[in-house]
Amino acid sequence: MVVLDLTVVNIALPKAQIALHFSNDDRQWIITAYALAFGGLLLLGGRLSDRIGRKRTFMIGMAGFALASAVGGAAQNFLMLAGARAVQGVFAALLSPATLSLLTTTFPRPPERGKAFGIFSAIAGSGSAVGLLLGGALTTYLSWRWCLYVNDIIAVVGLIGAAVLLERTVSDRRVYIDDPGILFAIAGLVSLVFGFSEAALDGWGAVTCVAPLAGAVVLLIAFVLIERRVAHPILPFGVLLDRNRGASYLTILLLAIGMFGVFLFLVYYLEEIARYSAVRTGLAFLPLTVCIVAGSVLTNTRLLPRFGPKPLVAAASLLGVVGMLYLAQLTLTTSYWGGILPAELVFGVALGALFGVCFNMATAGTGPETAGVASALVTTGQQVGGSIGTSLLNTIATSSAATYLAAHASAAYLARHASTIMATHVWRVAQVHSYDLAFYVAAGFIFLAGLGAAIVYPARRRPAPVAMQVIADARANARQPTQR
Repeated sequence: MVVLDLTVVNIALPKAQIALHFSNDDRQWIITAYALAFGGLLLLGGRLSDRIGRKRTFMIGMAGFALASAVGGAAQNFLMLAGARAVQGVFAALLSPATLSLLTTTFPRPPERGKAFGIFSAIAGSGSAVGLLLGGALTTYLSWRWCLYVNDIIAVVGLIGAAVLLERTVSDRRVYIDDPGILFAIAGLVSLVFGFSEAALDGWGAVTCVAPLAGAVVLLIAFVLIERRVAHPILPFGVLLDRNRGASYLTILLLAIGMFGVFLFLVYYLEEIARYSAVRTGLAFLPLTVCIVAGSVLTNTRLLPRFGPKPLVAAASLLGVVGMLYLAQLTLTTSYWGGILPAELVFGVALGALFGVCFNMATAGTGPETAGVASALVTTGQQVGGSIGTSLLNTIATSSAATYLAAHASAAYLARHASTIMATHVWRVAQVHSYDLAFYVAAGFIFLAGLGAAIVYPARRRPAPVAMQVIADARANARQPTQR
């Protein structure tokens, strides 16, 4: 539900804009309101799930998200829709870390854990692609409002399942909420996400971009200094500085920057250049989704126990680079079957493997009092990376298209055809050129993700199977006092 809303609402935005009569500048706030609340409150949401119980936090987050979705679907004006999206982000910040920490504490044994994280990572990695298909179908055949109402259907199933299946967890009095730290964390993360959002709109040199990013740096440095001094930090640095977890957070951050190149610019290519409908565009992403699911489940259940994270992340990153470089060869006449599908298949397997390993290792070895905040860091890296990727790659592509037009069309031609330039051949070539450049840059970030993982992940020290089971049983027994 959380990952779905990163893309399903984007498909509905043009129709919502017409229905509610708001401007293009206002349209960006429908996306930004969600991103600011979600990204800014994740650390607090993770700590709350450790403090008041994961099941309770999960159900509060899901119920609140569903209510906000219902209000957004029934919106009668821009403010009502933007406000509902902001509230969605607030409850998503509770729901997302609670979900991952529930998985961490419910499945401590290696065989079960691998299977559970394989399924979870497959959903997390493919949710954006599914959102494109679902958003296109709902908008085309029902109404843009159903892109929000669909969350209520999912939430009903989720809440019933949670009530029946999840074990109740009691409040953990060992977990404290550090008020000064959380205020600086929220302010810093909100400033960071807002700065990157404005970069996509106004450019990197704009005051609305530079000032929030500079403020974010100051606020987050202050947050680190506060956390080092307080007795009960909201972010225990032991969680962050473990090499397996630290490498996973770094990989997810860099991967999120690069993977948005696939979803963002491939959608542009299919709809603007290949003239696909919204539904056909969604269907075009289905092979990518299937490969993400297969890669994630296979990696967690079969490969990770045998090889460990270091070689798997490095190899999957190189495979992702190959897929992205193949995609960077797009032209005006590239066919889906020969130029896009092979890249989707390769990149999908790589993406599934990367998410599968990183989600698993980012929370491995955490106790009940830190599972929530470790989970929140995973989603924070994904959210911040997505914000950076969207703004950075969009800026690079826009500048590249403008440069290409200036080099291949005279100023007189551009002035004379300013009103129809988007329909001309030279504009279409410029756009494809800019998409290809964005794919090259995205490939660079995915390469950096693999390189960073190869350096930071510790060398594999494989304990005997019996020892692994003893460790897992000890961890499971240590968690028993928190269960009622």
